Amino acid sequence: MEEGIKVYSTPTCPYCKAAKAFLDGKGVQYEDIDVSRDHEAAKKMVEASGQMGVPQIFIAGKIVVGFDEESLAKEIESMQ
Repeated sequence: MEEGIKVYSTPTCPYCKAAKAFLDGKGVQYEDIDVSRDHEAAKKMVEASGQMGVPQIFIAGKIVVGFDEESLAKEIESMQ
């Protein structure tokens, strides 16, 4: 996986919105990938994680599935 943060999400997912709001609140830059429109990205997401649910946040080679504030904060801290 590439460096940086990628958020695999859908526009209607409340947990996706919460995860992105959390990252925005931390001032963290990320790439938002809408898997409802980008089917190739959705396929890569499932291959990498074995999971179909969103959000999936890829942070420097690690994957956080769902909106897990504690795990996200830990991974963000490890990047700094």
